[in-house]
Amino acid sequence: MPMDIQHHYIESGHGSPIILLHGNGESCDYFRRQMDTFARRFHVYAIDTRGHGKTPRGDKPFTIRQFAEDLLCFMDEHQIGRAHLLGFSDGGNIAMVFAMRHPDRVDRLILNGANLNPDGVKRTVQIPIEIGYRIAKRFASRSASAGMNAEMLGLMVNDPNVKPEDLKSIRAKTLVIAGTRDVIREQHTRMIAERIQDSQLVFINGGHFIANRNSEDFNRAVLDFLNG
Repeated sequence: MPMDIQHHYIESGHGSPIILLHGNGESCDYFRRQMDTFARRFHVYAIDTRGHGKTPRGDKPFTIRQFAEDLLCFMDEHQIGRAHLLGFSDGGNIAMVFAMRHPDRVDRLILNGANLNPDGVKRTVQIPIEIGYRIAKRFASRSASAGMNAEMLGLMVNDPNVKPEDLKSIRAKTLVIAGTRDVIREQHTRMIAERIQDSQLVFINGGHFIANRNSEDFNRAVLDFLNG
C-alpha cells in the first residue's frame, strides 16, 4: 500500500531486528535508555509514529489500526521480513494489533503497559482524559492545536477496542510487562497475558514509565525474554 508519510526513526546495532514503538504524544526519544543496551545484541529501530515526533501527520486516519499498517509499510520499505516488536502504552497497542493482523511478520512480542480498551485504565487517570477529549473536540474546528489535541486524546478514548477473545490470534511468544503501580489496572494486564496463548507476565517496580525510570530492571527483563 502506498505511504503518505516518511517515518522519522533512529537505529543502532546489528543482528535480529527489534522495533520500538513509543506511547501517546511521545517520540522515539522515549527509548533512549534502551537503545545502547539492546544494540549490543540486536539491530534496533525506534520510530516516530504518524503525527508524533518528527514524523508528519499525513492524510490517513489517526488510529491505532492505521499506525499498525504504517508499521507494515515501514518494515516493507526497510526490507524487514520479521522483527521483534516492543511497544509501550499506545505503542503496545499498535504492536498488539499488528501481531493480530500480521502474525507472520512478528518474531517475539513485548507489550508494556498496553490495554484493550479504556476500561483497562484506572478511572482516576481516564476520567480527565475523557473530559479533555470532549473539550478539545468541541474547539477542534476553530483551533488547529485543539484539533491535534483531540486526535491524540481520541486514541486513548476510542482505541484500540480489541476484544479479549481476539488475542488468541496472536501467535508470537509474548512478554506482557507493566509497572507495579501502573496506570493500567493490574487485573487488565493479567487478563491480557492470560488470553495470549504463549505469554509470560512480569511486573517491574514502578509506575507506567518503567522503561525510563527503572530501565535496569526493565531492560534485564526484556533481554532475558528475548534471549530465552
